[in-house]
Amino acid sequence: MENGFPIFRQDMSIEEISEVANKYVASEWRPLYESMHEQLTAAFIEIEDAAYGLYLDRLLPVLFEQLEDADFSVMEKTEENDFVIAKCLIFRNSIEKWGTEDNRSRIFWNVIYNKQGDPIGTLLTEIPHSHLKFDIPSAPVIYSLRESLKEGIVQGIRRIKESG
Repeated sequence: MENGFPIFRQDMSIEEISEVANKYVASEWRPLYESMHEQLTAAFIEIEDAAYGLYLDRLLPVLFEQLEDADFSVMEKTEENDFVIAKCLIFRNSIEKWGTEDNRSRIFWNVIYNKQGDPIGTLLTEIPHSHLKFDIPSAPVIYSLRESLKEGIVQGIRRIKESG
C-alpha cells in the first residue's frame, strides 16, 4: 500500500488482489468506524441497515477505484431496480443468511475481469453487522474465488461460510 491506498497490478491473481484488499480493510476499517460511529448510530435509528451503506460508501470505493486504475473491470452493468453501495456492491449480488441478529453476515460478490475482458475470478466482500443497533462486530473480509458464474459463486460462498 502506498499513501494508505491499495496497489493492484494487471498481472495479479484473484488471490493476490484479495490479500492486498484485506490489508487495506484491516488498516482502515476501525479508524473509520470509530470516526463515524456517533453519526451512524443516529442514522441507524432512522434508516436502519442503510447506515451500513453510508459506512461502506467511505471504506470501499478506493478499492474499486484502484482496481479500475489497474485496468480491471469490477462492476457489471446495472439493472433498473439495482441498489448499489460503495460504488460497486450490488444488492442482487449478495446473500445474507448467516449469524444472529446482533452479528449477521452479508456477502457481496464482484466478478473481476482483466483488461482483455476475461474473468480472473470473484471477490467476495463480507460485511458483519447488527440488526439491533449500529455495530460492525469485526472487520469486513475480502475473499477470493476462481469461479465467475453465479451458481459457482453461490456454492463458493456456502463452502466458506459453512466451513468457517
